Amino acid sequence: MYSIQLEIFRQIKGIGSASGIFSNAEQLYIVGDNSAFLNQYDLSSNRLEKIQILFDQTLIRKENIPKSLKPDFEVLCHSENTLYILGSGSTLNRNRLIVYDLNTKKIKAQNVNKTYEKMRQVAGIDLKNFNIEGAIFTGKQWLLFNRGNGQEGKNGIFTLMGNDLTVVSEIKFSPVQLPHINHVESSFTDAIQVGKNIFFIATAEDTQSTYHDGEILGSFIGSIDLQNLKLSFSYKIPGQHKFEGIALFKQEKDRLEFLLCEDRDTAELNTTVYKLSLTL
Repeated sequence: MYSIQLEIFRQIKGIGSASGIFSNAEQLYIVGDNSAFLNQYDLSSNRLEKIQILFDQTLIRKENIPKSLKPDFEVLCHSENTLYILGSGSTLNRNRLIVYDLNTKKIKAQNVNKTYEKMRQVAGIDLKNFNIEGAIFTGKQWLLFNRGNGQEGKNGIFTLMGNDLTVVSEIKFSPVQLPHINHVESSFTDAIQVGKNIFFIATAEDTQSTYHDGEILGSFIGSIDLQNLKLSFSYKIPGQHKFEGIALFKQEKDRLEFLLCEDRDTAELNTTVYKLSLTL
């Protein structure tokens, strides 16, 4: 059993609706679901750099993009020297994949509409219950985490063989039952791989819509076995936060430290990054 501790790690001005986070040495990378930028924050100098990843000329503004137009970037996935930024797929215009090379700084934009369509067909999920909020790339396969905050509550993990998300032939869907707060089942909001385990965060939000927000009842952190995709444990995180991004910060023999980012569903460009420690 783990003991759990939550504390404020950084407060950063200039970032809103934080939905994904990656930690690399002294650098934090944070993406927002309604922003045209990838944010790079230097922990030693507290300097924030904005990297433009959307170049759509129809967007009137690049921060706080209106809900009907926003890319809904809910995934920030790291593999080797690459960041993958992925739209949720909860509407037909939220199907972008942005690939950012950390070494060359090159940006490639792709569309995963056909892949998302195949995923919905395999799982028997309609558009109103489809909401991708986390991703893990092992080098051989992708794991995409569907947030079951639609009416059907379809929490689950898609396994996609291959390394190219735009061209996928083999897809499997594994339903996952997550813990409740009162009458509300929590739903996936992000996940990362640590060794042979998946560590995920999930939020209980009192809504039956992948589009409209609801009352936040709280969040969980938990672990799933990477091989059989079975739930190992889950813990309620103190407070009533809507955590949407998780990154591994430090790993020791008896202790894991994660960084969490929170989407407060406001237009304020101010975000708080938390540190969550799990100690054996």
